[in-house]
Amino acid sequence: MKKLFILFLSALVLSCSSVKTVVNYDEKVDFTEFKSYGFTEDDLEAAIGQNYRSTILSTVEKELIAKGLSKSDDPDLLVNVHIKTQQVVEANAASQVGYGSYGLTTANSGAYAKYDKYTEGSMFIIMADNDTKIIIWQGVGTKIVDESATGEEREENLTKIVQGIISKYPYDK
Repeated sequence: MKKLFILFLSALVLSCSSVKTVVNYDEKVDFTEFKSYGFTEDDLEAAIGQNYRSTILSTVEKELIAKGLSKSDDPDLLVNVHIKTQQVVEANAASQVGYGSYGLTTANSGAYAKYDKYTEGSMFIIMADNDTKIIIWQGVGTKIVDESATGEEREENLTKIVQGIISKYPYDK
């Protein structure tokens, strides 16, 4: 019964995983100077999650426009988006020790190991000053990938990840 409860609890936690976002930027940069953005050639040509590429890029555009930036062929900021997935295996071990009539005993003890295997996805959004080509801002959103999600649910998850990352961009109009 205890093993069943632990398995249920793990499944619940994994299915309700939220997006973890982390950003890093140069605090000396005056972000009010940047008025326009453009995607790097890599983004326009590469397969950044080819099936959902348009969802990702259009959401990035929408969020940057909401921050007061406009798309340009000669932008102030170069934006690059990458997606990385990896298989993660977590091992959890536990033992049970009983208490008998003569005190602590291991005669009724049991030990088990539980392995959780899942896919973790990370989206990186990187912005560089187009004049200097130096990265001035980068954000990463990481989430456990729901392998059973429908196409619509995956698009919704990708949209939330982009919104979560860009919401931490240091300038808002």
